[in-house]
Amino acid sequence: MCCQYILLLLLLGVSGGVSAVEVQRPRGVPLSKRQFYEEDKPFTCLDGSRNIPFDRVNDDYCDCQDGSDEPGTAACPNGSFHCTNAGFRPGFIPSSRINDGICDCCDTTDEYNSGAACQNTCRELGRKERESLQKMAEIAKEGFLLKQQLIQEAKRGLEDKKAKYADVQLSKNEFEKRVEALRTVKETAEQPEKEAKERHLKAWEGKLGCESISPSTVCTEHYITDSIVSLINIFLARLSCLDATYNSTAQKARDAFDEAERALREVDDQIKNLEKEISFDFGPTAEFAYLYSQCYELTSSEYIYRLCPFNRVSQKPKYGGSETNLGTWGQWAGPEDNPYSIMKYEHGTGCWQGPNRSTTIKLTCGKETVLTSTSEPSRCEYLMEFTSPAVCQEPSSLDSVLHEHEEL
Repeated sequence: MCCQYILLLLLLGVSGGVSAVEVQRPRGVPLSKRQFYEEDKPFTCLDGSRNIPFDRVNDDYCDCQDGSDEPGTAACPNGSFHCTNAGFRPGFIPSSRINDGICDCCDTTDEYNSGAACQNTCRELGRKERESLQKMAEIAKEGFLLKQQLIQEAKRGLEDKKAKYADVQLSKNEFEKRVEALRTVKETAEQPEKEAKERHLKAWEGKLGCESISPSTVCTEHYITDSIVSLINIFLARLSCLDATYNSTAQKARDAFDEAERALREVDDQIKNLEKEISFDFGPTAEFAYLYSQCYELTSSEYIYRLCPFNRVSQKPKYGGSETNLGTWGQWAGPEDNPYSIMKYEHGTGCWQGPNRSTTIKLTCGKETVLTSTSEPSRCEYLMEFTSPAVCQEPSSLDSVLHEHEEL
């Protein structure tokens, strides 16, 4: 018979039970395309290329270029077969796998004429998947509750940072005034020191001078009498004592000024760090803010991987050796509808005769914040998986989750 049909049993939840609905359609046709296959009308190839009599659908001869006339046979090399998989998830397989002796569909419908000893495993697979989905839904629910706490903590943290920023700005003004005042004190204290040094220099130059010696005398220290040298040394000693006093006063002023300048620099650093944190993109509701200044490690058989979110990723040999930078924070790099699902770290240590290392972090929902896996799919390009409650979305009911995995 050219047009082979199957009966699809849709299992629908009704008051905790199930009811069966029979839907007749050509073999290999999904419900979403059932309306294109009407027995009492000519069939139009789905690419619109031609019309053929309906009895040439599933006749094991490929009439349509897109293979749409042979959804249930292996006649078309570019065709696809729809597995109904009642009780599990429906799916598609290449038409070349139809009747090849290997069961690809869990409901065995792809091996209807091969004689393969297949068993229908859809119900068991469906049961396992529902258990898995139930577990995932519970994790999502708990993770989402934790996310709400993270959002509230981030909100409080942002308010604290803004308040601290205002306080630090005020203290900066005070430090700036103190620095300027101490600068004046330092310069005033350094003036006598400067004058004393000049006197000391002139006195030392006078020791070797020739003012008291006749012009015909050779000007060297040898011709200066011992008594003159003694007087000069006494004078120099007194100058040195006076210099020490000036030096001590000036040094104290310098130390106080330097300390005030250091304190001002620290305040400036605080302001820059606070400005960075306040303006940083930690997600739509700052749910990722708790990761800032934290680090997470994963140990493999060879290396210890370290992820410091919004900072850098590194790798260190497990049994000693230097650390390698696998990338510094670049940007959020997820798809347009979910940009906060992927982190990108760039410009790491260069590879030998290769590019600089980089790392992509895929974030998934979890009750805990854990670096779960790492791999190197391409040379010097690393891929890591990281779970966090900050990724969790408000969960749907389990029924709606299951509904997404069933064809209506």
